[in-house]
Amino acid sequence: MNVESGKWNSLRIFERFMKSIQFIGTQRSGSNLLRVMLNQHPRISAPHPPHILQVMMPFLKMYGDLSRDENFRALVDDVCTLVERNPVNWDVHFVRDEVTRRCTNRSLPQVMKAVYEIKAQEKNADIWCCKSMASVFYMNEITAADITPLWLWLYRDGRDVACSFRKAVVGEKHVYFLAQQWKKEQELSLIQTHKSPDNSVVMRYEEFTPDPESSLRMICAKLKIDYDPEMLNYADSKESKITAASGEMWSNLVRPVMKNNTRKFESELSYDDILIFESVAGDLLKELNYECVTEISERITFTPEEIAEFAVINDRMKKEAREKAPEDMTKRAAQDTFIQSLKKRFSEYEKQTV
Repeated sequence: MNVESGKWNSLRIFERFMKSIQFIGTQRSGSNLLRVMLNQHPRISAPHPPHILQVMMPFLKMYGDLSRDENFRALVDDVCTLVERNPVNWDVHFVRDEVTRRCTNRSLPQVMKAVYEIKAQEKNADIWCCKSMASVFYMNEITAADITPLWLWLYRDGRDVACSFRKAVVGEKHVYFLAQQWKKEQELSLIQTHKSPDNSVVMRYEEFTPDPESSLRMICAKLKIDYDPEMLNYADSKESKITAASGEMWSNLVRPVMKNNTRKFESELSYDDILIFESVAGDLLKELNYECVTEISERITFTPEEIAEFAVINDRMKKEAREKAPEDMTKRAAQDTFIQSLKKRFSEYEKQTV
């Protein structure tokens, strides 16, 4: 048998049987901690997410008919560039033709799958994991592209999520918009995991952090792989160190698990902020077995004028967060500059199609 031909066929078989994990839910819920733990398993590749679907889906129509080779090649090239400029370096330069070859259909989720597969194959792993929780908005597109991941829904008390986002360089800042985001993303995750229970794992942050081993064993069982205790030795891993050095919001990845990192909102949010959050998402907090602080009779229906005022405050708070973290923004500059170039191209495309 020709050696090169045998190697090629082996790679194709390896690709065909790769499994995948897709995180869903809302960031600031312990997802990066879980990611670096999973990445310690020899069979799982869980790199830091460049948020491929979140970034690229809004621009997708400017690539035109993806059945045309030149259009699909342009999409592949832009996705690869986005990943190569991720603030947490994947240490991969993608051969564009190899990414294209791996796509079994011409869709953005298939391009995402291809780059994750290439990263996994470098580790000799047969399971790739996408930690981009914003993919919760594109679950239909993922399944339509013939990708069937294990849906991994990690959720946390939304009021604590709001506290965490307020300290982060990214994300919404006003509690009204944080409540809206958290509610929508949990509702979508709830629908998906109810729809495909045999292909889902549901994890509660407040149960995961005190006993991560039980949660990791549950995931491994669902994937039909052996549990590896090395997953708990994440703090000294190369992936944790690289991620922690890439931004203050990930600095805890080189520290032990914070086992009692709960109900921080009680000291960090004002009563008015809690009232706003529970007015928006109190019903869902209750459905997920979180105790509300405010009474139902206190809940507010906000007017358009009030929401507009919240938006002004939100924009100001986001700007202040960026200004307070110049080093983090510098580390994000390469990818942010590329995303800005995509926005400019998209704007020009829209002008031409009017």
